[in-house]
Amino acid sequence: MQFIDSVGNTPLVLLDHINPERERVKVYAKAELFNPSGSVKDRAAKAMVLDGLKTGKLSNKKILIDATSGNTGIAYAMLGALYGFKVQLVIPANVNFARKGLMKAYGAEIIESDPLEGSDGAYFKVRDIVSKEPDRYFYPDQYNNPANWKAHYETTAEEIWKQTEGKITHFVTGGGTTGTFTGTSKRLHELNPAVHTLLMQPDGPFHGIEGNKHLETTERPGIFDESLVEKIVPVATETAYKTVHELARTEGILAGISSGANVSAALEVVREEIPKVSALLKDAMEHVAELSVPLVVDIHSGKNWAEAK
Repeated sequence: MQFIDSVGNTPLVLLDHINPERERVKVYAKAELFNPSGSVKDRAAKAMVLDGLKTGKLSNKKILIDATSGNTGIAYAMLGALYGFKVQLVIPANVNFARKGLMKAYGAEIIESDPLEGSDGAYFKVRDIVSKEPDRYFYPDQYNNPANWKAHYETTAEEIWKQTEGKITHFVTGGGTTGTFTGTSKRLHELNPAVHTLLMQPDGPFHGIEGNKHLETTERPGIFDESLVEKIVPVATETAYKTVHELARTEGILAGISSGANVSAALEVVREEIPKVSALLKDAMEHVAELSVPLVVDIHSGKNWAEAK
């Protein structure tokens, strides 16, 4: 087994203590923090890099460059160290120091963009850099690269489907490039058209949930499929941070701000859906979101799908 093969096949974790409706609804997290660089972004970065190597667009003679708010950049940097190509990452200057430190630890060069322009500023800056020396760079363009969403179509969705034994009914996750949401939702709808797919989104344009877009006020990724969004679940930055602390102190899970936001959204869906689901579904209901992906199951017997076997 090579190191790159450790991407994916992450566990599903029961979030029992943080869920006030645990007797009726089971909340799970797809623990993407078990990926080698620590986030769900390893999946997309791996797919885009391998595609670049396969097509010859990427080699150790070129510099991989892309805009990132953190996790994809960390994954790119890890893969650059593994395959021997240089990596330059354009990130907003206000991205937290821990993420910057991880990128540098893998040997990546950081180019900072205007923090007030957010991820859009980084996106436009990298396009300007590449336009001046196109032959110098491999620019995967994670916001518009179909290999991004296809990675989740082919892996994340299939894993969730198998781990829930096909019982998933709700999927909830946030969106930066929206690759996780688009690819996973698309495949889950093919496996079962009745699956509900909900998008977690920061509750306003000025927020601290790094890696997630407020889509109404930012540049929309080219890979985003809006038709897959059944509902947007807004989450405040303060709520996401509170959930991060609760995950650590009640579940023993140290997670990032995006994970806190995703779990917050999943719990909000639980609160909103229980009356309706109890009235409409007589056997079972499941929801999925992302721990960097939460999953919720409502079994009226009080047992979840694993316990009932």
